[in-house]
Amino acid sequence: MDKGYHVPVLLKECVDALAIKPNGIYVDVTFGGGGHSKEILKKLEKDGVLAAFDQDEDAKKNSLNDDRFVFIDQNFRHLKNNLRAHDLLPVDGILADLGVSSHQFDVPERGFSTRFDANLDMRMDQNGDLTAQNVINNYPEEKLHKIFGIYGEIQNAKSLAKAIVTARLANQILTINDLKSAIAKNIPKGKENKYLAQVFQALRIEVNQEMEALKEFLGQTVDVLAKGGRLVIMSYHSLEDRLVKNFLAKGKFSGAVEKDFFGNEIKPFDLVVKKSITASEEEIKLNNRARSARLRIAIKR
Repeated sequence: MDKGYHVPVLLKECVDALAIKPNGIYVDVTFGGGGHSKEILKKLEKDGVLAAFDQDEDAKKNSLNDDRFVFIDQNFRHLKNNLRAHDLLPVDGILADLGVSSHQFDVPERGFSTRFDANLDMRMDQNGDLTAQNVINNYPEEKLHKIFGIYGEIQNAKSLAKAIVTARLANQILTINDLKSAIAKNIPKGKENKYLAQVFQALRIEVNQEMEALKEFLGQTVDVLAKGGRLVIMSYHSLEDRLVKNFLAKGKFSGAVEKDFFGNEIKPFDLVVKKSITASEEEIKLNNRARSARLRIAIKR
């Protein structure tokens, strides 16, 4: 792994949470720079297997040369079918680090970061058809309003959407700087960085269909995990964490947990810890991205 690619957050906590069996089958569904995968492999013996998912072309270059390692260049929403195709069902543990890698933020042409000027892209999968340019220039005002309000949790989402639609009547909004200029009057003074981060988060989630993919992935973990298998998920913003928290606690994304005739809860997981695990102050000092990380752990019933 290129040390500059991505510094794994809560690395020891994530790997410890898997309670790795030396000959087990494990899945890292967000391979990235391979930091978590390398640590998992250290705990596996020769009959152990680690499958890793990543749809990003750049992540493929970090693939590990190890007989126990299987790289699957797919989005984790296709978890079950791909594991079945590789005859790797059921598995003993699944790890998901839902953050965008530092590498993706640091490569200007990917269009993920507000720090550079580049085309509005934001695709995790470079073969995908939908880009941030498409969203900004073609989505109707009502849909933009909804995306910025829900995915970005932006308070003035309605006027933001209107500003974009008005600006694109004159010229297409193609670059990061084009977008910043178009919405300059909507950005609260003194909160520029936070506001732009929220705008970019909303666009990235829409472009990559992140909420839909996360729901599909979580739903499949129930069928993929063996009894007693562990599900370890780290999220970085409240939308993701809410989905994860509800699913691990109830086996569903909203509403109360279901009960059988005798009043026993019907749910696929038991929580290992009730509250999320967060990074220490020391780790946050070394890696600021750790500040917003929330780690949740559950065991398949």
